[in-house]
Amino acid sequence: MNTPYSRVHILPSLIDPEEVQRMGTFKNMTIIIKGGGDLASGVAWRLHHCGFKVLITEIETPLAVRRKVSFCEAVYEGVTEVEGVGASLIHSVEEAQRIWEQHRIPILIDPSCSAKGRVQPPVLIDAILAKKNLGTSLRDAPLVIALGPGFQAGTDAHFVVETNRGHRLGRVISEGTAEPDTGIPGSVLGHAADRVLRAPANGVWQNRLDIGDTVQKGDPVGTVGDTDVPASISGILRGLIHAGITVRKGLKIGDIDPRFERENCFTISEKALAIAGGVLEGILRVYGQA
Repeated sequence: MNTPYSRVHILPSLIDPEEVQRMGTFKNMTIIIKGGGDLASGVAWRLHHCGFKVLITEIETPLAVRRKVSFCEAVYEGVTEVEGVGASLIHSVEEAQRIWEQHRIPILIDPSCSAKGRVQPPVLIDAILAKKNLGTSLRDAPLVIALGPGFQAGTDAHFVVETNRGHRLGRVISEGTAEPDTGIPGSVLGHAADRVLRAPANGVWQNRLDIGDTVQKGDPVGTVGDTDVPASISGILRGLIHAGITVRKGLKIGDIDPRFERENCFTISEKALAIAGGVLEGILRVYGQA
């Protein structure tokens, strides 16, 4: 059966071969990644190790839950590190070169990704994971790759990478879309929706415990305003959003891993690395032929 997953297009018809030739070797190529959450950071980490110059653009108050493996933490702290790769907050595109020379990843607060006009990257990756297209266009770069649902390959991006856990995770889609968002987290030891912590009310989030701490069901993890947020199950706090953020009722603010494996809190997930492999494949399909 011929499906979007079985079609192999070395060079999508919407990509200009002359543009690819003009870019030449992909070594040291500049790539902009929109979003610095844990999945986006897995992509950035892998591309950085492959020799690409990665620039991440972010919003002013990132809501990443798995902050210990998210480069967007630099927005709050100025610097951060994920599995040996450092990242630094910059305040202008011109500062990026200095950070690359330090073998680090620059993070720029740039919600509209206006930096693409200055940088003119050969590759732009939409890794916001908003489940919808917030403004990415085929015109943004010679090669545009989008992660997850909300994008049509060939219309919104040249490639879409599957982000849903399962048989198709990480596959490069050249026609069609990724699987729709189920709204249900992946099951871990039989726990799915119940391992997610959500804001019980509108207000300011403050944590009492931190990522990596062990909790028993019912333990107070933090507060939203005057309302306690109890642990939904027993396990390890794998993720919590940054303290001091104003949240709305129902927002995901944390998650608990019932496996009690603390190391998992500080290492990139297999899901993120599978998606990163799909992104790398998409880049090499195009620029690896130059």
